[in-house]
Order: sequence, then C-alpha cells, then structure tokens
Amino acid sequence: MIMNHFLWLLPLVFSHLSSPVILLERSDGNLFHWNHLMEGDKLVLHRSKRDWMWRQFFLSEEYTGSNYQYVGKLRSDKDRGDGTARYVLSGEGAGIIFRIDEKSGDLHATQRLDREEKASYTLQAQAFNKITGLPLEPATEFIVKIHDINDNEPKFTKAVYTASVPEMSDVGTFVIEVNATDADDATYGNSAKLVYSILQGQPYFSVEPETGIVRIALSNMDREVRKEYQVIIQAKDMAGQMGGLSGTTMVNVTLTDVNDSPPRFAYSSYHLSTYESAEIGSTVGRIKANDGDEGENAEMKYRIVDGDGKEYLDIITDEITQEGVIVVKKKLDYESKRVYTVKVEVTNTHQDPNFTVLGPFLDTAIIKVTAKDVDEPPVFSRPQFVFEVNEDTPKGIAIGTITAWDPDATHYPIQYAIDQHTDPERLYHIDPKNGSITIIKSLDREVSKWHNISVLASEMNNPHQRSRVPVLIKVLDVNDNAPEFAMIYETFVCENVRAGQLIQTISAIDTDDPLVGHKFVFSLSSMNPNFTIFDNEDNTARILTRRSGFNRREMSVYYLPVVISDSDYPIQSSTSTLTIRVCSCDATGNMRSCSVDALLLSAGLSTGALVAILLCVLILLSLSLHSSAVIVVLFSALKKQRRKEPLIISKEDIRDNVVSYNDEGGGEEDTQAFDIGTLRHPEVVESNQLRRDIIPEMLFPYHRPSPMKECADVRDFIISRLQENDTDPSAPPYDSLATYAYEGNGSIAESLSSLESSATEGDHEYDYLSNWGPQFKKLADMYISKDTGVAN
Repeated sequence: MIMNHFLWLLPLVFSHLSSPVILLERSDGNLFHWNHLMEGDKLVLHRSKRDWMWRQFFLSEEYTGSNYQYVGKLRSDKDRGDGTARYVLSGEGAGIIFRIDEKSGDLHATQRLDREEKASYTLQAQAFNKITGLPLEPATEFIVKIHDINDNEPKFTKAVYTASVPEMSDVGTFVIEVNATDADDATYGNSAKLVYSILQGQPYFSVEPETGIVRIALSNMDREVRKEYQVIIQAKDMAGQMGGLSGTTMVNVTLTDVNDSPPRFAYSSYHLSTYESAEIGSTVGRIKANDGDEGENAEMKYRIVDGDGKEYLDIITDEITQEGVIVVKKKLDYESKRVYTVKVEVTNTHQDPNFTVLGPFLDTAIIKVTAKDVDEPPVFSRPQFVFEVNEDTPKGIAIGTITAWDPDATHYPIQYAIDQHTDPERLYHIDPKNGSITIIKSLDREVSKWHNISVLASEMNNPHQRSRVPVLIKVLDVNDNAPEFAMIYETFVCENVRAGQLIQTISAIDTDDPLVGHKFVFSLSSMNPNFTIFDNEDNTARILTRRSGFNRREMSVYYLPVVISDSDYPIQSSTSTLTIRVCSCDATGNMRSCSVDALLLSAGLSTGALVAILLCVLILLSLSLHSSAVIVVLFSALKKQRRKEPLIISKEDIRDNVVSYNDEGGGEEDTQAFDIGTLRHPEVVESNQLRRDIIPEMLFPYHRPSPMKECADVRDFIISRLQENDTDPSAPPYDSLATYAYEGNGSIAESLSSLESSATEGDHEYDYLSNWGPQFKKLADMYISKDTGVAN
C-alpha cells in the first residue's frame, strides 16, 4: 500500500485551530502530529498517532484567489530526489479539477468548487519511473472533501401560500405552516440553521421561530370588517445571527364566514301600493333585510306575524335574492278597505349557537299596502247558476234569474246577455234588465239532458267592463216515450213443436229515465190461437206456443202484435210486431230450413209438373188479391231451380271460354272443347252441337261453316241467348260457365278476341300490336314471334 512506501507532507489549515498542523506519515505507517510551538528560538515537535488521517484532504469551497488553490503535497519514499520519479493522478476530476506536479507531487485545485454541487472527490495517486515507465509502488486512493461556507440563502417551498381561518377565532388558532430549506451543510456550523420571523402581518398573526407555524395573534377578527390579510414570513440562517442569509414568502390569509351577524331591516316600515284588481298570487312588492354574512349564513326566511292584512297578503322568500316578496293572498277591495297593514319578521335559517350571545338573530318591520281603485267589471251573486226544468215546460216560462251588480262606488246599472256560442240552438232567452231566463223552444231530455250556457253581464255606461258566469240547466225527465223492443228478433217455430213450448224471450227499452227505474208490462193486443205471452215481471217476457203441428205449406210466417207498457205517469205504451217464421227442424229442435222454395224443390217434381201446377194456381187464384204474391214465389222457385253454379269463383281467373270437365284439361290451348265460332255465326245449325255438361266423345268435332254476318254484335247476341235460356223452362241446368271479354264498340284497340277472325290464322298480320304501347308488349311478342315461325 502507498502508506508503506510514501512519505506524505500534508500542510492543512483548519479554521478552528490556532496554529498550522503538519501531518507526516513514516514508512512504517505511523502518523505524527506536529504542532508548531515556539519555545524561544526552537521548534518543538510533539508526536501524536492518528490512524488513516492521511487519506482525507479538506478544501474550502468558493475559492476566490487568482492562483490555483493548493491542496497538499505527495512524496514517495522511493523518490531519491534525482528527478527520475513521476507522479500521476487519476480519479474524479483528475486533470480537470485537480492537477498534480509530476516532479514535486504538489496537488492543486484548478477550478472554483461548490460543495452544494459535489461534496467530495475520490482520487488515486501513483509514482512511476520516468526512464522505465514502471510504477514505483501500487496506486493509493484518497478523498478530497469540500469544506462548506455559508453561501446559500434559505428558500421556501412556495413563493405564495394560501390559507383560511374562521373569523372570530381565538388567539393561537392554527393558520398554516410554512417551510424553508438551506442548501448549506447542516452538519457543519450554523450555515443551515434557520429561524422564522414575521415581517408583515402584525399584530394579527404570529409565527413560531423554529417550526414556521403561523397562528392567530389577535382575538375577534371580524370578516365583515376585513376579509383578507397578507402576511410576509422570513427565514434566516446562521440561527438568525447578524450576517446570516435570509429568504421570504407571502401568506394570503382569508377569514371565512361564520353566522355572527343577525339580519337587519334598513327601515322600520315600508309602504307599497297595488290595484284592487290584482290577481291572487300577483306580486305587490319586495323587501330585503341586510345580513353581513355570506353563503348559507346569510340565508333568511320571512313571515307575517301580525296585522289586519294577514288575510289578504302573504310573503314568500326568494331563495336566490334572499328578498321577501309580498303577494296577494285574497282579492283586495278598494271600496271596503283602503290600506292593509302587516308585520313581517325575518330570521336566519342556519344559526350558530356559539354566537347567540351577540343578540337575537331576527328583526321585524311594518309593511303598509295601499289599494288603488280601478273600474271593475260586474260581480255575480254566485260563481255559477244551476236551474232545473221539465222537458215538457211550455215556451215562454221563466226557469230562473241571474243577478249581478257593479262593485264600484258608482253602482252603474247592469245589462245581461246570453253568449250565443254556448246556445247555438237558441233555446233560451234572458231579459237584459232583470236577468230572468225563459224557454223559447221545446226541450227534449232524450236529446240532451244538460244545457251549459254562459251569461254575460256588463255595465251599461261601459260595455267593455264585462263578466261571465256559467249557467247549468238540467232538463228533467217526463214520461213522454213509449217502450219498444230492445232489438230486432228473428223468431222461428218448428213444424213439429209442441204446445206450450218456449220459442222466444223478449225485452224492451225506454228512452225515458224514471226515478225508480223502468218497469215494463208485456201483453198481446188480442187473443191469439197460435201463440201466447208470459210476463216474467223482470222487464222480459216469454213467447210460448198455444198449439202444435205448424205447417209451412199452410202458413210460413206469423205476425204477433205485442203491447209493451211502462209504469210511469202518464203511462206510455206501444205495439211491436214479432215476426215468427215456420221452419223445418230436426228431432232436437235445431232449425234445418225455413224457405218455401226449398219445400217446393224437396218434393222432387219435374219441370213439366211444376209448370202444370203453376198454370192451375194462376187459374184458381186469378180472382184473389194475393195471387201476385204466390206467382212471385213460384217464379222464384223456378228461377232458383235453373240457377247454374258458376265455375269460376275468383274474379282474377278469366278466360275467353271456361269449360269444366272435372278432369285435367289441355290448358289455355284447349279451344276444341267449345265451338267459339257459334258466337260469330248466329245462323249456325245446332244439330251437331255437343253437350257442355259431359266429357265430349270427339276431341275434334266437325264444325259446319256458316256465312259471316257483318252487322252481328257479340253483345246483342249474348243478351238474346241469355233471354232465350231464361225463358226456356225445358232447358236442363248447366254445370259449365262460358265467359267472354267483350271490349265494346268504343275501344281504340277494337276487339281482342278472335270472333271476327277467319277460319285460318295465316292471313293475319300482328305487327300493329307493337304500336299499341307497353300494355300490349307481351301480346305482341307472342303473336309476332308465332307469325314469324309459321312464315319460316
């Protein structure tokens, strides 16, 4: 190690020693402490052993000299003084901050050092032979420590502090704690020892010297007097001694509010005015008490505690503006009272019990409201009028009187009128002077039970001053309507019915409305040999048979007059006719058929027999008044017998001819099933005509050509054939239907059918179809393409 080979001469000067100290290290490692003591002219050296002190050097920071700062001298015992030893320095700052003399071993600091930037440096020293370049001994490490001086002032963590404290706080109340730091070495001297003091803010605040805690120094600090304070705090090092460095900061202190100020009215009385016509709830005026507090501590509540106007006026607290709003509670009347007085009290809604000693937190004031006169409209004696009148009351009879007056002191006369919009039928009239209402048209309770009209009252000298009142007129019921059947009954009786059997239960209705409810009585107008009625005494009745064995051939319909009476006064009654049909029923009484036509058809008579019966009946009943009705019935039966069932039910499925074979046909191309040429040739012989109600034996029957009649019209032909078949009693019933789409003479496309086509289609040209528009494009494509294929 270097301590075994070097001799160190380290002149170090300490500020706390009275004389220089020289540290010498011998080759055996013993350290000597030499004090320069003068005893006469001799230098006396005292030895003191210190281990490893040679490894540390102390150097003052912030050196201001013009030369390099001397650190110390390094000397190796291998150095014989012949100049062959060379000293080399390495480590932190070597060659830049620290420089060593290669020959002498003197160590200097070439730069001004700052302990706050770096407090120590670690270096290595070694001696080499200049000639051989070999080290004389191994490198040895040592430390250079920077000696601190007071070169940094204290700095606060914040340039400006913000704090708040409740007003009226006690002395010593904590406000805030400020903190400052000093970059100097706190372990050496007082360079970093700080003391706090207050430069501005007295006598209100104080600061603790060692901790920096700011406290209240004055009692009863009132926010309403002063709200904000600026306090300047100083921190000084060197324990506050003269020559120490210092720093300052500002503390902004705000006094927060407490409820220590009661509300107070600015005046003991207030005078307001409003018109007597002011609506209920309208604002008369506003008042406000003063409260020095803020926020919820300044929230107030107003109320009326006394006064002759408590019944007419009220006060509401405006929570936003903290004002008391005087409103109308009841209509004011200038003619009866001119001035309304109330006593208003104001209190804080949030009171602090800690400050109740400051006085009652409420105040009162007198409010006087003067009513101003206005020209008011007439006033009715009631808010609405209700009258009752019988529906049979004669015209011109008075049903009631409307009264109103002028509330003003002038008392002008009043005139009355009915709002015609509320009486569109003009049922009532009112006397414009005395207000009596009379009937001018007949009333009907069954049409309207209530009439709601409005009556207008206005001053004669000022018609613009007008009031309106509703008048409700109830029309009382009078028994003026007879009861009748509740519904139309479809009643039937079976041919095999027994005597005394129920066939119908009936009920009645009455548009009248008696007080005790309806009570109907059912009876027959006269004795009936076929039917009787039984009153159930619950506004219903049962229709029963008197006999058995009804026959549709003898009588198909019976008409039973039923008399229905009510029990009100005067008694009203009506006769309603119950229609009873005779029907065929099964053994359980279920109806099967009620038609006379079905009876005739069920007999299985042939057409010839029916015609014979018809002729006999016509002869026998020619002198009877009812012969026409019987003829109509028989003709109807014949017509229904010959009625053909249509083959096509849907209107969408229409063809030029439709033939039902009850098998799979050839589709639309099957035109051989029906001879369409017959329609074009009315004169054709019908000898070879096939039946259309059976499957033809020949698929391609022979058709005889006939001359073409140019003036024949298809419609006339169809109509004539229809009439011919309708009047032919021997024609069998058809089970097939042929339909033809007749365009008529007015069609611009003429006829689309092939009725006027010749026997062959080869002489037809279909090019004109393409000129008929998009509606016929599909048809043109079909026929033009077909025609082209045939030509090819």
